Amino acid sequence: MTRTTVPRGVSLRRERATTRSNRSSLQEGSIRNVLLLPSIGIVLLLSIFPLIASLFLSFSRVNFARGGVEIAFVGFSNYQKLLFGSQQRHLLGKFGDVPFLGWLIIVGAAGLMFYWWYRSLVGGKARLQGVILRLIAAIITSMLVWICVSTLTGDGLPGTMVVTLIFVFVGVFIQYSIGLLLALLLVQNLPGKRLFRIVFLLPMMITPVGIAFLFRMLADTHVGPLAPLLNTLGLGDVSWVSTPEGARTAVLIGDIWQWTPFMFIILLAALEGTSKDQLEAAHVDGATRLQIFRFIILPQIAPVSLTLILIRLLEAFKIIDIPRILTGGGPGTATETLTMHSYIEWRSPNLGGSAAISYLLLLLVTFVAIMFVNVIRQQIIERL
Repeated sequence: MTRTTVPRGVSLRRERATTRSNRSSLQEGSIRNVLLLPSIGIVLLLSIFPLIASLFLSFSRVNFARGGVEIAFVGFSNYQKLLFGSQQRHLLGKFGDVPFLGWLIIVGAAGLMFYWWYRSLVGGKARLQGVILRLIAAIITSMLVWICVSTLTGDGLPGTMVVTLIFVFVGVFIQYSIGLLLALLLVQNLPGKRLFRIVFLLPMMITPVGIAFLFRMLADTHVGPLAPLLNTLGLGDVSWVSTPEGARTAVLIGDIWQWTPFMFIILLAALEGTSKDQLEAAHVDGATRLQIFRFIILPQIAPVSLTLILIRLLEAFKIIDIPRILTGGGPGTATETLTMHSYIEWRSPNLGGSAAISYLLLLLVTFVAIMFVNVIRQQIIERL
């Protein structure tokens, strides 16, 4: 066995090349860090710091005094006031006597949640931590259903949290349904469908404030553009915003009119991307339209639909423009959302209470998003 001897000059050249490579790598790493550090610093300054500062304010009482601001740490006092104290009725609402149908809804929802938890427990796939978290999620969901039912039935009055949940779930459900129907209609070979696509997108080009003022004028039965027609029909003395149900309906109509085009355009793109070969094969085999939609179209648009619904759920929790301008949150607090509640407390100025409401909203949004992804989305994907 012979040993190959490397000439000294070749060895020195290799060592120099290795040294130059290491130096260039260090220089690239240094340049990368120098270029990234300002961006990271800006992100931390504009996002992380406000979160930490607002979290601290939620446990504090802020008083504006001459020459500065006095911040006193009060612990969970702000949260206790909102959930169990003087602000409970404003946040959660007034609890009324639940009728028999309401108890059926509460028991049914709780039964479904605990059945979901029992399945995860018996299946043996979830770890102990997952089982405990699912049990907590089932309890929280049951409590939310009980709060909604007990404040919306009998002599109960919903608080800002229940009003927000109504706008979120009812609004997103109707927006998705109408958007899907319009998308299914416009994928057909209809005359003038390009014009309809443009017309359906017009509400997206208007700001929420503009939509709120538009529906405020339409709802005015005295000097609004529809006032002559309403007076002719004998509806001149009818007011949309004089009752809680009418006010919430007016806000929902405005929000649905604004965001249905967003659902429509995304679902239209998803429908146009479905497999044409499968659709033609189903037509040849004699499948009905309902069967084609259930077994071919729906599974293909399900991922897009679920992502779209999740995006709208997260966005719908921020609603404030339409109820603030259209109804001012009234009558009473019938259309006051959590975001508007936090804004009113901030204007008081009650910065600690405003921050506490914001973090309760953050917890609620996070809980709804996690439940949607881990329960509803998973169940729908498995069934499809």
